[in-house]
Amino acid sequence: MTADNAKTWEKSLERVEALKNEIAKVIVGQNEIVEQMTVALLSRGHCLIVGVPGLAKTLLVSTLGKILGLTFSRIQFTPDMMPTDILGCEILQDTEDGRRKFEFVPGPVFANLILADEINRTPPKTQAALLEAMQEKQVTVAGRTMELKEPFIVFATQNPIEHEGTYPLPEAQLDRFFFSLNIAYPDMDEERRIVRQTTVRDTCNPQRVLSAADVLELQNLATEIPLPDHVLDYVLRLVHATRPASPQADDYIRKYVAWGAGPRASQNLVRGAKTLAMLKGNPVISAGDVQSVAFPVLRHRIILNYNATGEGIAVDEVIRHLLDHVK
Repeated sequence: MTADNAKTWEKSLERVEALKNEIAKVIVGQNEIVEQMTVALLSRGHCLIVGVPGLAKTLLVSTLGKILGLTFSRIQFTPDMMPTDILGCEILQDTEDGRRKFEFVPGPVFANLILADEINRTPPKTQAALLEAMQEKQVTVAGRTMELKEPFIVFATQNPIEHEGTYPLPEAQLDRFFFSLNIAYPDMDEERRIVRQTTVRDTCNPQRVLSAADVLELQNLATEIPLPDHVLDYVLRLVHATRPASPQADDYIRKYVAWGAGPRASQNLVRGAKTLAMLKGNPVISAGDVQSVAFPVLRHRIILNYNATGEGIAVDEVIRHLLDHVK
């Protein structure tokens, strides 16, 4: 590593640490979730956050928006929402010379950081409006294709316990999410701190610590982390072992899994492991980094069969089996 690269590396780590510190001022506990959200952000990956009401899902994303120098939009999904409410539409306007022309009014998707709140409350037609934006970083309205400015990240929230008035996300859209995160209840000590911190008159306001240029620089730096051949081989063995028809799969996977993860899982395991290594200050990724991001990468890409449903086998149990048995 050259002297210039070392300086860039050290400066980037300082920025990451400042980011973590500002989030910690507002969010009590949830250290693993905060780290995984940071990994997703710096890996250019969209994130689906699943948890019961009251666990600060929305606060997590809005706090991230405040401390980054990025344009931020919150989209509250509802059953009557239309695609134009997300993408924007053309409106007939009067011009100064007395003529009329169609003028495009951009929707909330034209921002750097998008909070798609309760995304499963809107019909599939509207959910699909985000597909092109999430995958291609562009939108098409009235025959016009418009680029979205980088960085462009979608953080979507979802309530796992309500079914009435909700629409399950299609598999194609689930696969667009880099991570799927499950937020758990805080323990008693964390909840004590939450109550004390949120029931006083003066609350802590996070400060902006990164600019859009800083975020892009960190994203680019993460991609430069080397990928050893043995780590890549481990990633491929792990993903192939999720597929029941693969020779890498064992009897447990064939019994409980209907469909395994696709190539995008292999890509995201590597991208996530590279970013995690950078956050730890390591110049190269290890198999341990891959294992640390395996749950959020694979959780929404493995489809269980009726045997698993009947026996109460959860997808996280399948991932744990994979990590224990794939060497």
